[in-house]
Amino acid sequence: MGLARRQGVLEIKQFLRSRESVVFTMAFPVIMILIFASIFDGEIAPGIKFTQYFVTGMIATGLLTVGFQSLAIQIPIERDRGVLKRLRGTPMPKWVYFAGKVVMVAAIGVVETAILLGVSAAFFDLSLPSSASKWLTFAWVSVLGLSACTLCGIAFSSVPRSARGATAVVTPVALVLQFISGVFFVFTDLPTWMQQIAAIFPLKWMCQGLRSVFLPPSFAAAEPGGSWELGKVALILGAWCIVGLVLCVRTFRWTSARS
Repeated sequence: MGLARRQGVLEIKQFLRSRESVVFTMAFPVIMILIFASIFDGEIAPGIKFTQYFVTGMIATGLLTVGFQSLAIQIPIERDRGVLKRLRGTPMPKWVYFAGKVVMVAAIGVVETAILLGVSAAFFDLSLPSSASKWLTFAWVSVLGLSACTLCGIAFSSVPRSARGATAVVTPVALVLQFISGVFFVFTDLPTWMQQIAAIFPLKWMCQGLRSVFLPPSFAAAEPGGSWELGKVALILGAWCIVGLVLCVRTFRWTSARS
């Protein structure tokens, strides 16, 4: 566990030293919420501001970015540079490498979420959860969603054949998921076929779980099924954690395809 902690600290330092990663992973969601909340300052329903709806999608997007997108791009770079091959040849247990990634993702995810909540509450009158039960829902949805995104990011890191193509392969996948999962638009305004595709992946359910925290129960009528369906949210996010773990075990590569 001491090795895992040290590896996690190392991963965080490496992340913070990469300006591109910091800007894209942490600043991008904040910039997007500043832009969208400034443009769309009206209400999407009586008494419900667009900011209140949009912030849930941006929190989920932030978790997707730090868990899925950043790992699916970082790991191929480390693989191409031979970092993974050298680590595999050391006495360090293999699980410590993944533990370090998990520590980094958890730390960055917490900081990013806190920044988003702070900016939204300070500048756009976001109403924070008013009860312990809502904060508890916020916590387990975030933990399950971040876990699913992290495992899927590690598994997807084996798809790009080289570090050079990682960004080109990973970024479109993340962007498409954001557009069809109700991040930038009200989910029920999207075409039915988009809603059905989005329902397969975890981002849509992360957004839905977070909306149950920040939006009143009356708005749940707009959701498929007429409720927030938190049991289904937990089931699907948990299933994606299992799927991601299985894919990690079966597909992860320590060396590049050219090796």
